[in-house]
Amino acid sequence: MYTNSVFHALLFLPASSLTCMYISDTSFEKGLEKKRGWRRMTSSLDLLSALCKHLDNLWEEHRGSVVLFAWMQFLKEETLAYLNIVSPFELTMGSQKKVQRRMAQASSNTELDFGGATGSDIDQEEVVDERAVQDVESLSSLIQEILDFDQAQQIKCFNSKLFLCNICFCEKLGSECMYFLECRHVYCKACLKDYFEIQIRDGQVQCLNCPEPKCPSVATPGQVKELVEAELFARYDRLLLQSTLDLMADVVYCPRPSCQLPVMQEPGSTMGICSSCNFAFCSLCRLTYHGVSPCKVTAEKLIDLRNEYLQADEANKRFLEQRYGKRVIQKALEEMESKEWLEKNSKSCPCCGTPIEKLDGCNKMTCTGCMQYFCWICMGSLSRANPYKHFTDPASPCFNRLFHAVDVNGDIWEDEIED
Repeated sequence: MYTNSVFHALLFLPASSLTCMYISDTSFEKGLEKKRGWRRMTSSLDLLSALCKHLDNLWEEHRGSVVLFAWMQFLKEETLAYLNIVSPFELTMGSQKKVQRRMAQASSNTELDFGGATGSDIDQEEVVDERAVQDVESLSSLIQEILDFDQAQQIKCFNSKLFLCNICFCEKLGSECMYFLECRHVYCKACLKDYFEIQIRDGQVQCLNCPEPKCPSVATPGQVKELVEAELFARYDRLLLQSTLDLMADVVYCPRPSCQLPVMQEPGSTMGICSSCNFAFCSLCRLTYHGVSPCKVTAEKLIDLRNEYLQADEANKRFLEQRYGKRVIQKALEEMESKEWLEKNSKSCPCCGTPIEKLDGCNKMTCTGCMQYFCWICMGSLSRANPYKHFTDPASPCFNRLFHAVDVNGDIWEDEIED
């Protein structure tokens, strides 16, 4: 069966009745008055009522034998002639409310007064055959009823059969089993329950596939909800929504730690406005929205930005320059080069942390920032009263190493360390 270009394979059909469409009375009702002296039929219900009466007569004529084929032959080849329909006509659906109103009027046997006339002007409505009344409001609802009936019968048939679970290898009734909709592989509910719970606790909500190797079928949320507890299903639902939103390019999350709600981003814009806390932020740097100004780069991101820029191709480099600004990136590159050089050629003051480069002289150093004395070898702070005691005290780790590794007249001075 096809509905809206979708094919449905039905295994069961409900009990059905043969039904004719309402016939419009607007295109041929005048011709009915002129032929065979028929009284003018005021609506399609009169026509269908007449058909019902004639079908009853055919039933009486074929009493005790199959009458369906006689009915089909009459409806197919003799209906128009029986109703004296010879002019073009159209098929329309009757109004359900109007039909109900007419049936109520006919059942109460009331007389209708047209314009206050009496006598021959009063025309009592003919009683409408109930079988001529459409009891289905729409074709879509009828199709849905057929599909629901088919599904209910399939479930009933499935629950009464025995199936072998390929996980625990036990035969169980279908009422104790569940099948995946796409592949129809069947497993017992107890095994699937344990399988789903393990995957959800591990956060693998996208991996609730059929346990059959290489089978791409996935369990529906309804099946998961049927097997696992409410608390675990809430976690599954939340993680599934989050993973789905993460795949959407136009969805970002509010950067505020207390919010973190998803925000829809306008196409071509870098501004996001959280509907919960009304925070306007840049979707690139996750900071307060800054308009056309380039994104600000924190010190922690300089290393990542430099590495990303150096490894990017031309297109990505242009994107980063547009996002952060070319001057910012150039400054990041220069600062990182300076930082690497300082780490390689200088040491930080043990007191204030100022980078210091040693060009010449002994190992007693003076910080230009805080004027603190310190040892270049062990980086320990020295006494301001007698800084050289650190190199003359036999108990000091730098004893007699004041000029250790010092360039003197082109030669490196190496102090002999006595054991």
